[in-house]
Amino acid sequence: MADRPDWNVLLRTCPSRTSLMEIANKWTAMIVVVLGSGPLRFTQIRTAVDGISGKVLTETLRRLERDGVVERRSYDRIPPHVEYELTDLGHSLYEPLNALRVWAEGNIAQVLEARQDFDERS
Repeated sequence: MADRPDWNVLLRTCPSRTSLMEIANKWTAMIVVVLGSGPLRFTQIRTAVDGISGKVLTETLRRLERDGVVERRSYDRIPPHVEYELTDLGHSLYEPLNALRVWAEGNIAQVLEARQDFDERS
């Protein structure tokens, strides 16, 4: 697209801001990280993402499907079989979100220590 505008997420009118808001959602990040290992069924995702309700998982998967990040595949079987999988766009999002996961897990001890120090000073 030759006439593509210069997107700027810092501008409130830029449509990329809504995309960033969705990506920054904690459930979105966790679902994308979980699906990075391959297609999963709804119950497998719900089990892997501890604490997410069925309602929130359904809503988040629908938003991710709408944004082209996740593909929902339904198989004509009895009982019904549905899987969710990252699209190419979703795989491009997996890497930075997984890097954030690695950072969070690798630095939580320092974060907890900083919080305790801050709280003791306050």
